[in-house]
Amino acid sequence: MPEIRSLLIANRGEIARRIIRTAREMGIRTVAVYSDPDRNAPHVREADVSVPLKGASVAETYLNREELLNAAAWQGVDAIHPGYGFLSESPLFAREVMNAGRIWVGPPPETISKMGDKVAAKRVAVESGLPVLPSAVISGDNPMAWTEQVAEIGYPLLVKAAAGGGGRGMRLVLSPDELADAINSARREAASSFGDATVFAERYLPAPRHIEIQVFADTHGTVVHLGERECSIQRRHQKIIEEAPSTAVSPSLRARMGEAATAIAHAIGYVGAGTVEFLLDTTDLGDGGRSNEPSFYFLEMNTRLQVEHPVTEAICGLDLVRLQLQVAAGEPLGFSQQDVTFRGHAIEVRLYAEDPEQGWLPSTGRIHRWEPGPTPGLRYDSSVETGSVVTPHYDPMLAKIIAHADHRSEAARRLVRALRELKVHGPSTNRDYLIEVLNADAFLAGDTHTDFVERHPPAIADDDPFAVERRWQRFNTIIGPHLAAAALVEQQQRTASGPWSFAPTGWRNVGGAPKELTTDVAWRLLDAAEGFAAQSVSYERRGERWDLSYCRVARDHPLARRRRADDPRTPINLYDVAIRGPAGTTQTLVELEDLGCGQWMLHFGRRGQPVTVDFHDGRIFVNSPLGQSVFTKIGTFDEHTRSTAVSGLTAPVPGKVVSVLVQPGESVEPGQTLVVLEAMKVEHQINTAAAGVVTDVLVSVGDSVDAHQVLVRLDNTAD
Repeated sequence: MPEIRSLLIANRGEIARRIIRTAREMGIRTVAVYSDPDRNAPHVREADVSVPLKGASVAETYLNREELLNAAAWQGVDAIHPGYGFLSESPLFAREVMNAGRIWVGPPPETISKMGDKVAAKRVAVESGLPVLPSAVISGDNPMAWTEQVAEIGYPLLVKAAAGGGGRGMRLVLSPDELADAINSARREAASSFGDATVFAERYLPAPRHIEIQVFADTHGTVVHLGERECSIQRRHQKIIEEAPSTAVSPSLRARMGEAATAIAHAIGYVGAGTVEFLLDTTDLGDGGRSNEPSFYFLEMNTRLQVEHPVTEAICGLDLVRLQLQVAAGEPLGFSQQDVTFRGHAIEVRLYAEDPEQGWLPSTGRIHRWEPGPTPGLRYDSSVETGSVVTPHYDPMLAKIIAHADHRSEAARRLVRALRELKVHGPSTNRDYLIEVLNADAFLAGDTHTDFVERHPPAIADDDPFAVERRWQRFNTIIGPHLAAAALVEQQQRTASGPWSFAPTGWRNVGGAPKELTTDVAWRLLDAAEGFAAQSVSYERRGERWDLSYCRVARDHPLARRRRADDPRTPINLYDVAIRGPAGTTQTLVELEDLGCGQWMLHFGRRGQPVTVDFHDGRIFVNSPLGQSVFTKIGTFDEHTRSTAVSGLTAPVPGKVVSVLVQPGESVEPGQTLVVLEAMKVEHQINTAAAGVVTDVLVSVGDSVDAHQVLVRLDNTAD
């Protein structure tokens, strides 16, 4: 029986760290690989040895089979673990690893070939007696032929990459007019992510549940399933919240789906960790009279470890990476299906560097602070730490946070608390949206289908009947106190740093008279005290403008006298604060106490809470037990920002140009796609907002562009 004493991880980020953690526990020497942007990444330092892969792109590094094999040979490793993504489902790489005399931590290459190709996998599923949705392979380059190839499927349909997973290379097509663009876009993304541009079309179910069964098999003929995970909450067909078990799966349905999953694993001689994914159609409750349970359809089989494997580990009490390594070394699983038990409920959220309210645009930059909170009972699988740089080269996932509890509601509450406590300063994240989902009545009731994000969008729509109430609640509980903290902490720091405390740097000096703010509710700030004039400052948060005015409360104010009763020398940081914004207007007394070490106690009206305030890159990050807010001060005078006065369409994020669809002199219509960028492994269409004529195309396919760089210039002058 072979022995694994040294292991190369052919991956990066949080999964590389995850594998290193278990390998260390098993006494296995670990070898990491890294690209140029990952030179100082956490997984590089945590491995025993790290080997550079020259270059920045995925193709040059983590998809470069020759370089990975050379690194393995140089370090003399016994085995290679591919993690997930990249080459984890490459039968060619698996075969090359085995031909080099090393252990491949995964299923046999022949099995990967059968199931890694989703089209071939569907054929195997049919042969194994599993139900499937109608589908058709897309072949050739003739759009007319494509229309004929999908005719029997009907619309809506999904165009999907035959290789890989993770929502890459997947496009929803609602009508024949959208088919050609969807196929071309899916092919580009599939080729970039998996090195294989093959795509196929499949019937689209509008709102099923996405249920997957974790299977495990050894080389001794044992195949078991470890229950299901529900992964229905997705954006862009990519999962953001996963849980185990599913609220929609009964014990009898679990047994049926488990039998189907293990049957297909048996049929192909599977070895190792794998996931059989199904769509559960809860609108169809009559599948042959079988206990009136919903129908399920085979979707695909992922021949690797899944991103969401921690929720299965939590409820089963197993280490799936340890099992992978043991099975790869020829050891038996050591347990049967009857030995598998489940305890409690686990939920995982994926924290992404992206802005949900801006169309899920990815966000890049340095993470100035990464600091999980103190709540116990949580697992953080992260790819970053304080000082890490999020680049446009890779997936935007920063971390997975997992909560396990006896009951689903407790796991959800614990995750909400973890997200609110987490201090992540730098790129924008989807943290606020994750909190909204976990608190949503529909989620807590278990009403989670694949259209959940569409039914619960991240931005508050103006036509939402509860828009005013939701905005006011958000302002009153989080934004208002955090705004006051941002302004007053900066005031305290300015007072301590110099004699001109009455003249805030970069703010308008309003002189000695109190500032009057005109609103639908008339009010005037209290008289300025102790030589401190009333001040006004404006902030922006996610495109919303907030105006804040404040002045120090007079020393003879009753509250001020009470604060000074015990010690007349105690400085009184008591302010009269008024805030006006899109959610409304409020005025209240705010007191700020310095607790030391960057910690402050903020009393906003009748409520007190600890806060920390940090300043980075012109932004103010405020953290409290209520969550995190990020503000940007609006300058006193107009700034000469990047201008679109020349009618130029700009790149929203750094990325690579993968398609240019117009040329100079061409007329374009509103909403027309002019350029397609790839950033963080996702394509982004750059569309024009108005009709016009293209005057200049400033980029070519293959160019790397920066955020806000002008791509195309238009003449929008009306005829």
